[in-house]
Amino acid sequence: MSDRHISQHFETLAIHAGNTADPLTGAVVPPIYQVSTYKQDGVGGLRGGYEYSRSANPTRTALEENLAALEGGRRGLAFASGLAAEDCLLRTLLSPGDHVVIPNDAYGGTFRLFAKVVARWGVEWSVADTSDPAAVRAAITPKTKAVWVETPSNPLLGITDIAAVAQVARDAGAKLVVDNTFATPYLQQPLALGADVVVHSLTKYMGGHSDVVGGALVTGDEALGEELAYHQNAMGAVAGPFDSWLVLRGTKTLSVRMDRHSENATKVADMLTRHARVTKVLYPGLEDHPGHEVAAKQMRAFGGMVSFRVEGGEEAAVEVCNRAKVFTLGESLGGVESLIEHPGRMTHASVAGSALEVPADLVRLSVGIENVDDLLEDLQQALGR
Repeated sequence: MSDRHISQHFETLAIHAGNTADPLTGAVVPPIYQVSTYKQDGVGGLRGGYEYSRSANPTRTALEENLAALEGGRRGLAFASGLAAEDCLLRTLLSPGDHVVIPNDAYGGTFRLFAKVVARWGVEWSVADTSDPAAVRAAITPKTKAVWVETPSNPLLGITDIAAVAQVARDAGAKLVVDNTFATPYLQQPLALGADVVVHSLTKYMGGHSDVVGGALVTGDEALGEELAYHQNAMGAVAGPFDSWLVLRGTKTLSVRMDRHSENATKVADMLTRHARVTKVLYPGLEDHPGHEVAAKQMRAFGGMVSFRVEGGEEAAVEVCNRAKVFTLGESLGGVESLIEHPGRMTHASVAGSALEVPADLVRLSVGIENVDDLLEDLQQALGR
């Protein structure tokens, strides 16, 4: 059965899109094609279009088809990491002298890529509060070729109205890029809201088990998809076959995991709002969150990421991280296990001193799928009751 004839319900696509039974054995899981080269049927006679695994690999193809289907796009591309995907995208879209608008709250690695790598290539960038379309419009220049958005953002859980900012970018002749890592395509589909390209760190929720590193780009524009594929092959930072297989396994359970992540995170955020030592809770599912209405409009649920600020400043926040027991102290996010971290000293150390610097008293949680009562108990003891 062709993927084109599969039910369009997300949960069905997640299991079947790209997952064609092996024609040789009937295996229902695509094999791991751990191979570098392929026998040709005469010079230039490629079987299925495969010649060398940097250019294409059947296991990676299965994942890329799956990713495109889940995001509602026409072309998906899998990379060795999320930053490898971002690098390919930027070098495809931009030339020296071009300008990009980036958010005032973004993953530290993304900021580092712009500030320390792409800037040396002659690309200019400026920062805007992407939750305010007027601020994005004001930051655009005649040289702007792309507007970059994270929603929900990392680590302050800010929300951007994708449709509104897509219109701003379109009016300026710029591409809208949306990092959908925190939401995943199960909770939010940026292409349907007007985005040109979606970025993922597959390491996070898409893989879902903290056992793989990967990245992805998905677009609904066939011509742009071809350009990205050319650069993917030319630059070579592709996802390996085993990594592709692991992510493909992860996407099959994405919907049920995200339901549980969101359910647990909602209960964690509610508890934190009532804790005496917590001064602010950042979670778009809370009605007093400034982006709550927009998030409710463009997301199926509010996700598994929660950040909060504690009284006592930086040392108190670090101590909360160190006291946690069920929440594992570690970077990354999106696995089945709960993680806790101090962004200022860990994932976002690279933004220190910039417009993206995060509060020193901030703690970020990746709420897992454990029993929520155990998670609540652990946070209460970490906060000192």
